[in-house]
Amino acid sequence: MREIQFREALREAISEEMRRDPSVFLMGEEVGEYNGAYKVSQGMLDEFGPDRVLDTPIAELGFAGIGVGAAMNGLRPIIEFMTFNFSLVAIDQIINSAAKMMSMSGGQYSVPIVFRGPTGNAGMLSSQHSQNFENWYANTPGLKVVVPSNPYDAKGLLKTSIRDEDPVIFMESELMYGDKGEVPEGEYLIPIGVADVKKTGSDVTIVSFGKMIPRVVMPSIVELEKEGISAEVIDLRSVRPIDYKAIVESVKKTNRLVIVEEAWPLAAISSEITYHVQKNAFDYLDAPIHRVNSMDLPLPYAPTLIEAILPNVKRTVQACKAVLYR
Repeated sequence: MREIQFREALREAISEEMRRDPSVFLMGEEVGEYNGAYKVSQGMLDEFGPDRVLDTPIAELGFAGIGVGAAMNGLRPIIEFMTFNFSLVAIDQIINSAAKMMSMSGGQYSVPIVFRGPTGNAGMLSSQHSQNFENWYANTPGLKVVVPSNPYDAKGLLKTSIRDEDPVIFMESELMYGDKGEVPEGEYLIPIGVADVKKTGSDVTIVSFGKMIPRVVMPSIVELEKEGISAEVIDLRSVRPIDYKAIVESVKKTNRLVIVEEAWPLAAISSEITYHVQKNAFDYLDAPIHRVNSMDLPLPYAPTLIEAILPNVKRTVQACKAVLYR
């Protein structure tokens, strides 16, 4: 094992897959000459050349469409969005082409493509650059949606995503690119749709994914332990498919559930999990399920307002104590 940054884990995953399979290529804004907006693709242009590391104009709809066409014709594109906020410009190609092509062609065409880039807030970037669309894309049949929380998961899940025969939305975080974590030497894969129990506990289950795990959930359990509360933490890793079995099994043990998610509350991933648990584990619940989401507002610029609107440790601890009636 060695400790590397989140961006390095992504870089290793992409480079290893490009060496293994000549049909894999990377395309997006500033991925080549500039070495990537977040330095994920640093050095790749020198190794693989301009035919496989392609800089594009600021035209997400255009290069996403080129990627879908390339995938339909035997290649495996990795399309990098500088932020998933910009994927809205390309959403027609993602939803109406990539996600539906297998079904609409009667199985004649698969679309093995990865759309990747950062999601959610990254500090003082205001409303148009701070949105979470995991639930939007997870609502679409034909897509898989992966949201890793650490370098180990990022590398293993990205390699699996690149090899997948279906389109994968792979969502990262600008705030996590410098995060460090243990990653094994050599190749490994992590299956999509299998959650990770990051910590076992007996009093309450906390379910989350992405940067909420290191930024909010893990600091929250430290505070809970000070008050004698034992929390079990489940990192979903992917939000389509969702590992419902892992959640239900944990709730059967702890009898209480809190879900932490950065997205807005209406029709969120936390809403879907809440429905599924009350349907399949109702008799095991000793308290109503609590959700910790961003407030139902566009994210402002002021840091004090950002802190008030986003999920945080204080709100998460309060939610856990509420389901314990404390």
